[in-house]
Amino acid sequence: MIKILTLRKRGEFLAVARDGQRVITKGLILQATKNMNFSDNNTARLGFTVSGRTGNAIVRNRIKRRLREVARQVIPQLAHSGFDYVVIGRKAALERPFEGLIKDIRYAMHNVHPKNL
Repeated sequence: MIKILTLRKRGEFLAVARDGQRVITKGLILQATKNMNFSDNNTARLGFTVSGRTGNAIVRNRIKRRLREVARQVIPQLAHSGFDYVVIGRKAALERPFEGLIKDIRYAMHNVHPKNL
């Protein structure tokens, strides 16, 4: 199982957005890129963001909490070592059933990686 670290700096999020693959689902958007500067084996990094357009702080925090729990259950088994992931919450994540969010993130994780890995 892969150890998951947290993306914290704005530049890290921007690098994933600029260089990464993107998969869009009903409840979330997943971006992923290989991090050439981070060579620790058996480790991936993960960050979460929700745009202010989705609602006020209460709504955004609720979406992030739901997505963090989904990611906690799914990401360690499906993540690739040396990759950075950013999960962007969409407004639909608030009403979407929890099982639907799990399906969304599984679908995104399977489709975000280049096929030669």
